Amino acid sequence: MSSTSLKRETSQQLKNYAGFSQTVRNSLTMAYRGLLKIRRTPEQLFDVTLQPILFTLMFTYIFGGAISGNVHNYLPVIIPGILVQTVITTSIVTGVQLREDMDKGVFDRFKSLPIARIAPLAGALLADTIRYAIATVLTFVMGYIMGYRPDGGLGNVAIAGILVIACSWAISWIFAFFGVIARTASSVQGISMLVLFPLTFLSNAFVPVKTMPHWLQWFVNINPISHLVSAVRELANHGTVGGDLAISLIGAGFIVAVFAPLTVRAYMRRT
Repeated sequence: MSSTSLKRETSQQLKNYAGFSQTVRNSLTMAYRGLLKIRRTPEQLFDVTLQPILFTLMFTYIFGGAISGNVHNYLPVIIPGILVQTVITTSIVTGVQLREDMDKGVFDRFKSLPIARIAPLAGALLADTIRYAIATVLTFVMGYIMGYRPDGGLGNVAIAGILVIACSWAISWIFAFFGVIARTASSVQGISMLVLFPLTFLSNAFVPVKTMPHWLQWFVNINPISHLVSAVRELANHGTVGGDLAISLIGAGFIVAVFAPLTVRAYMRRT
């Protein structure tokens, strides 16, 4: 290779690195903007602060005696289920807020700034991981107050929480895609609930699979939410790693691999 070609290749690599580093910096700046929005309008956190508390109390005291005999025995079943259900549902907000910002012309103003075009989208997705973390911590804290003592230990509980946050972040790409292609924020929320409502409730999150009709058990057993709930239970309650953890991570990776390019492509066309 000639010295001229080598210099040209090195120069191109430096440009690519500079472009990537600028994109990362811009995305982190947009994520910080999202956090500032939360600080100025704290009511945006109502769903991740009130929902874990209310759902944990309601489901535990309504179903605990009927399913597990008493509340104490039901806590190892319901806390992982409530955690997954709450955090996964929170990921809908990503698409709704994205659509609202696009409708308000916020992204049109971003186009006039010397920033990477993908930064507003990436920043919004990064900022929402804080919401998932808040919901995760509150769910475990509420369970502990009610008497939940996970045998897996604090370390495995932390790993279970990170797993739920990572999977929710992956799922948020689906709702971000809806946010880009949908016409209104309300339609994003409606479509998202149609997807998540049957997945979360037709799972093993709240009741044992064996109590369900046989024709329904096959769906519950292949439901990705069921695998995630089982992985969290194995980690938090027993400190073990099973096949459900691998299935959850593979599923999350598959979602990102499919919907991240689709979302970025649709976002670039719209902006």
